[in-house]
Amino acid sequence: MNRQLCATPGIAKNWSEIDFKMAERYVKKLQMRIAKAVSEGRHGKAKSLQWILTHSFYGKVLAVKRVTENKGKRTSGVDRELWDTPNAKMKAVGKLRRRGYRPMPLRRIYIPKKNGKRKRPLGIPTMTDRAMQTLHKFALEPIAETLADQSSYGFRPKRCVQDAIEHCFTALSRKESPKWILEGDIKGCFDNISHDWMLEHVPIDKEILRKFLKSGFMENRELFPTDEGTPQGGTISPILANMVLDGLEGVLKKQFHRYRKGGKLHNPKVNFIRYADDFIVTGASKELLEQAVLPIIRAFMEERGLSLSEEKTVITHIEEGFDFLGCNVRKYRGKLLIKPSKQNVTSLLAKVRGIIRQHKSKKQSDLIYMLNPVMRGWVNNQRFNVSAKIFHDIDFQIWQALWRWALRRHKHKGKKWVAKRYFHQVGTREWTFSVPLKEKDREGNPIFQSLFYASDTPIVRFKRIRISANPFAQADQFYFEERETDKMCASLKGRKNMLWMFNRQKGCCKVCGERMTQDTGCKVHFPTKNVHTQKSLVHPECHKSLHSLLSVQPASCGSMTL
Repeated sequence: MNRQLCATPGIAKNWSEIDFKMAERYVKKLQMRIAKAVSEGRHGKAKSLQWILTHSFYGKVLAVKRVTENKGKRTSGVDRELWDTPNAKMKAVGKLRRRGYRPMPLRRIYIPKKNGKRKRPLGIPTMTDRAMQTLHKFALEPIAETLADQSSYGFRPKRCVQDAIEHCFTALSRKESPKWILEGDIKGCFDNISHDWMLEHVPIDKEILRKFLKSGFMENRELFPTDEGTPQGGTISPILANMVLDGLEGVLKKQFHRYRKGGKLHNPKVNFIRYADDFIVTGASKELLEQAVLPIIRAFMEERGLSLSEEKTVITHIEEGFDFLGCNVRKYRGKLLIKPSKQNVTSLLAKVRGIIRQHKSKKQSDLIYMLNPVMRGWVNNQRFNVSAKIFHDIDFQIWQALWRWALRRHKHKGKKWVAKRYFHQVGTREWTFSVPLKEKDREGNPIFQSLFYASDTPIVRFKRIRISANPFAQADQFYFEERETDKMCASLKGRKNMLWMFNRQKGCCKVCGERMTQDTGCKVHFPTKNVHTQKSLVHPECHKSLHSLLSVQPASCGSMTL
């Protein structure tokens, strides 16, 4: 046993005195020991390690840090409490106790769905309940990863949407691949999960889990009970939902596998791919999926209090194609092509046109600043698919919207004057929506703040994660480090200076020494006039702490976000 790991850490008195680097290592080591115990079948040992983790100082500190640094850090629960100061964060650590813990009701709000017609209920816990859920999530996550379906990709560390899309390509691209696909849709997955099933099967502190599930919610100052489901908005809800749906792949593999009968090989070609509550099942024939696969899935869901949507659960031939996770998967004359779905493209263009329409009087530089993140985020998700032609079409559609925006601002000017004012030649592109800046490059040429164009992004092939890889298994640590380094270098390609800094620092933050990944992100720290040091890559939070120590605002050093 590692005595240093199990020793009680020194209790810091102030938030700034906490060694978060040590806290990350402490929690990660415990999580790896939990995963090892589960893989060896030592469930009693895993339960003891879970108890140590959820009662440790470093575990509580890290839970508070996570909920005060994510996107919802300024969203309060029913108590309207926020932890926005170091003193409040330090006091919050002392609140995370099992004895006497009573979660408060969720604050119910509604957010629009993708189609914009209906709204999805969202339950927002208080900061204390969020931190408590995050603390127990640390203890549950290594077990969930060890026992998870290998072909499940949603809400799991180190996995993404493109992993699921690449799995679709692997399963459907060959000539002998299955031709029929069952598109599964679970009716109200998060809202209808059986509490009894979770309390019986989820390996977590049962008393704490029961309190999480039975906390109720407040709507219009009225308290409502929660008799089923797990709230969308809780930090532990995605893991609970994943553990409820795990096991379906094993049931299908056990029932449908290749076998020989009468000297002939029979292959049902059943493959299962799931991302969160969206899944597909392939099959050799439509009858197999209708008469054999669907009844097994319905029985599996019914045991957990869930059901399939009859309207949205359909069986499709591969030559007709189907939409999955924002992509259209279809075979054209025997060749499988995965493109952005029409609905996904329409949604992007509607969002871009809405931004342009709502800011008719904004400065051109401000409009570019608002459009670029939207475009870049969408393109980065679709650059691994067959998207080149669609990228050019999107650029043309956006150019038309911007041209109408520019003409409207100058009704009494000619089109040549408008074109010269708003569009410039940048590189090889002549009609670039851009603004010349005061600075110039080394050769004396003007520098432009330009719109991000989708067609400038090269199409690259995505390398799918090894399905058996576990981020909490000691044997897979080197694999994940190599994978993260490759992904980081790929995202920095074309930015020669930043790539040079990343390689010079060996992928580690200059301040804390921890690795920089796509999940953590990084920023370029520029030296101030009074401090003669080299530019360096640091974590966003380290960047903030660095400037708070130097009493310099981040904007004054010209930080850049990846």
